[in-house]
Formats: sequence, structure tokens, C-alpha cells
Amino acid sequence: MSVHIVIDGYNLIRQSPTLSTIEYSSLEKGREALLERLVFYKRIKHHSITVVFDGANADTHMERRTRRKGINVVFSRPGELADSVIKRIVTRERERAVVVTSDREVADFAAKKGAATVDSIEFENKMKMATYPDMNEVDFAEIEDKGWIPTTKKKGPSRRLSKRQRKKSSRTRKL
Repeated sequence: MSVHIVIDGYNLIRQSPTLSTIEYSSLEKGREALLERLVFYKRIKHHSITVVFDGANADTHMERRTRRKGINVVFSRPGELADSVIKRIVTRERERAVVVTSDREVADFAAKKGAATVDSIEFENKMKMATYPDMNEVDFAEIEDKGWIPTTKKKGPSRRLSKRQRKKSSRTRKL
């Protein structure tokens, strides 16, 4: 099953320390910086990605839907919040969707519909990890081997996760 990542655009930009500083100078530059990172991430992971921005205060000449280098970009209609657009997409996609937002209301709605949710900061960290250079370039000879440390501590979970939590973790592991 393929994953469809639905991102609350301005939420991710404003939660990110680097993107928020770019957005401080210009809203458009913040959007462009996010889209550049997502294009690079998509080249590596190949998931379908939709970024939803609030179009309530946007220019009227802006396109509402566009596709840029494989990333679907959606602006909400005037008077409508991006949250309601994300909710519509999640209702349609259901379990296939992974919603990236720090907005508790949107995350709870997505979870009720069966979609997985990822915090904005956590997704940004996953993007960074995915775009790191190949692990073949790491020289493992330099890493000191500590060896086996004997212990009586038991390993493994103390209890099994719920079915919903196991499904969510299997989908977010793909990110």
C-alpha cells in the first residue's frame, strides 16, 4: 500500500526553526524553501505528497491547485482554512494518508478517520535523515567497538501495542 503524505504547509514552516526564519523575511520564500526540501525528499522516498496552504488571505490571482516537480500544492479557497481542506483529503484517503501537522484538532480528526499522524518537527527530522549522504561513505573502522555488555535486563516490549498503534507505526516507518 502506497502512502500519501498530506502536509499542513504553514504549520510545518512555522514549527521548523530554519524555515520560520526564511518565512520571516517573506512568506513566499518560506513556501519555496519548504517545496524545495520536499522535492528532494520525494526523489529519495517516492511517496505522493500534497502540501496544503491557507489561501484565506492569499492573492486572488494565485492558482488554487498546482503541481510543482511532483509535489501537489493546494491553497484553500478564500474564507476557508487549510484545516478543512486537509480534513476533506483525509476523509477521502483514510488509512492511506499520513498527516503532518502539529495542530491537535487536525491530528485527532485524522486519527479518527484511520490516518496516521506525524508531528511537524518529527517529520522535518525524518526529512533530514532521509537526505543524509549514503551510509556507504561512513568509515566504520573509526567507530570504536564496545563489545557485548552482560546484563540480566529483559528485552522487548512489556506489552503488545494496540492494532491501531501497530498500523500507524508501520506507515510512519516508511517515511
